[in-house]
Amino acid sequence: MKLHLNIADKDSWLSNKIPCVISGPCSVESEEQVIQTAKEITKANQVSILRGGIWKPRTRPNSFEGVGADGLKWLKNAGIEVGLPVATEVANAQHVDECLKNNIDMLWIGARTTVNPFSVQEIADALKGVDIPVFVKNPITPDINLWVGALERINAAGINKLAAIHRGFSSFDKSSYRNTPMWEIPIELKLMCPKIPLFCDPSHITGDKELIPYIAQKAMDLDMEGLMIESHINPKEAKSDAKQQLTPTELELLLSKLVIREKHSESEDFINKLEQLRSVIDALDEELINKFSSRMAIIEKIGEYKYKNNVTILQLERWERILANRTFLAEKVGLSDDFIKKMLEIIHQESIRIQTKVMNK
Repeated sequence: MKLHLNIADKDSWLSNKIPCVISGPCSVESEEQVIQTAKEITKANQVSILRGGIWKPRTRPNSFEGVGADGLKWLKNAGIEVGLPVATEVANAQHVDECLKNNIDMLWIGARTTVNPFSVQEIADALKGVDIPVFVKNPITPDINLWVGALERINAAGINKLAAIHRGFSSFDKSSYRNTPMWEIPIELKLMCPKIPLFCDPSHITGDKELIPYIAQKAMDLDMEGLMIESHINPKEAKSDAKQQLTPTELELLLSKLVIREKHSESEDFINKLEQLRSVIDALDEELINKFSSRMAIIEKIGEYKYKNNVTILQLERWERILANRTFLAEKVGLSDDFIKKMLEIIHQESIRIQTKVMNK
């Protein structure tokens, strides 16, 4: 499904630097802190937009929840000091009004807000008639429709300088990351709307500054336009998300080491070789689909046999044996444990669906 949005050409409002970098402290804590951070992160001329959180939607009420509207002046002055546009997060119409009064250049909608269509619509209504760029982060839940819906609501309000930010998704599964990347979801969004600029927020995906370079490079390799990376003049003293904020020196080093790859190659030899390899992939995919079809035909027969003998669909011991055996086999041929488990779970879900249909015909 293609997403039909009225999107302004990104070259008309975004920096043409690759990547376009949004950086600054997680929270604006004082005028001195945000100005010092701004001066340091702009020394190498790698940052295009200065960010700073004013209102912080914290999980627990006794955590630091931001300095409030007073910080907007500090953020704006810091941007003027270094000659950069400034951006901050808004969660309701009052936040939008305060930002417009203080001439904030750009806004973003956070993950906790994107998940709620009522809040997004409130922000959209407050933005009607306003020409200001808006970035929309993915919702905390892995639901692309909520992300798409938020983009559509903001676009319908007349905002055509629109971009999306991938910041990962909450998950109960154990992970190395604060928020699981689930790269397939931003890739799907890019397929649905190729014109929309797509940024990555490695700070919130990782929750750990040691992992930020890896995620930043992965985002570049997946052809994302920009990065939003948190930087603080002294992260150890940060009032929020201290572990995921880089010093300005660390940010400069990270950006200098990023490998920016070409989208295409004009080499005839490269194109020919790539097409040969892709033709092999096409043939293997066709074979896989046929194999899956044959497997599901057997599953249907199993469902009929269980139905005739009044046996439950789920056979837990059998499922446990499949997981153990197939994972073992996958490891032997170099497939990742995570990949094979996800694939088996999808196959198992489809098997249950088919047998349920047989059982209830």
